[in-house]
Amino acid sequence: MESNTFLYRYLNNASPTGFEASGQQIWIDYVKPFVDDYFTDNYGTAVGVINPEAAYKLVIEAHADEISWFVNYIKDDGYIYVRRNGGSDHMIAPSMRVNIHTDKGAIPGVFGWPAIHVRKEGKEDAPTLDNIFIDVGARSKEEVEELGIHVGCVITFKDELTELNGKFYSGRALDNRIGGYMIAQVAKKIKESGKKLPFGLYVVNAVQEEIGLRGAQMIAANIKPNAAIITDVCHDTTAPLYNKVTSGDQTAGKGPVLTYGASVHKKLLDLIIETAKKKDIPFQRSAASRVTGTDTDAFAYSNEGVPSALISLPLKYMHTTVETASKSDIEQVINLMFEFIMDFDPSFDFKYIK
Repeated sequence: MESNTFLYRYLNNASPTGFEASGQQIWIDYVKPFVDDYFTDNYGTAVGVINPEAAYKLVIEAHADEISWFVNYIKDDGYIYVRRNGGSDHMIAPSMRVNIHTDKGAIPGVFGWPAIHVRKEGKEDAPTLDNIFIDVGARSKEEVEELGIHVGCVITFKDELTELNGKFYSGRALDNRIGGYMIAQVAKKIKESGKKLPFGLYVVNAVQEEIGLRGAQMIAANIKPNAAIITDVCHDTTAPLYNKVTSGDQTAGKGPVLTYGASVHKKLLDLIIETAKKKDIPFQRSAASRVTGTDTDAFAYSNEGVPSALISLPLKYMHTTVETASKSDIEQVINLMFEFIMDFDPSFDFKYIK
């Protein structure tokens, strides 16, 4: 499968938290030619392994799941009310098209909203979980159920990947299936390089990050890696209504963002920065407070403590259907991870105190 075909197929596929299997199959099928082995765990995290016989294990990781909704209540008149599956944004829901995933296949619906003509200016209700609803063209609860829809069916927005000005990708679920694309491209570059790695590389596409880093927790216990590099997204803070004082100064198009924080191992971070400088890869910096909020935290605090670092992709409009990322940043994240792996010495001592 050609890289661009994979990108669009993978990003456009629905992989809501807890229901990632179809996207994981697409990912595995693409990665197989670039790895020596692969496996999955009981909840669907997928791992491609290069040099599996090696004792030393380095992980590069992204997460596969996207935010979504659950059917929570079906009214007698056929309207459907929802609850979140991950950090879904109620403010953007009205007028969005959705797919409700059932055992009979995907059923189309829309988040309805009262017309502007009937709303009172200055006294309009804001969208909340109490008042947003889905219309599937049914006039009764029985008609909804005949479509195969029941409480617990998962719901995703319908928007697909597009390009802006030839420089950006925009769509839903770049958080963080674009990460899955990037780590797959790293595996591809390693295969094309022909280099034999002096360690095992575990290319991990984890599930259930959006509800608490759960997939990463499980797979970290499974692999027991010696070190881990995670890629996820962070906020581009240059767009209107963002506050750089509280959210930092990150710009899409200026390169990967490297995060400082307690769970980020400073020695591993310094190695990554050294690689970026040596290879002239632009990068930006950010600071985390108690946690990074990414799978970095899960890997760092797993087992007996795993030196971990985070390479982030600046993203505009996170958790919307128009998440927007720079094409050049995507390539630079891939390059940075690849170049780090090419230079990494598994004998490196990560202990702070000798």
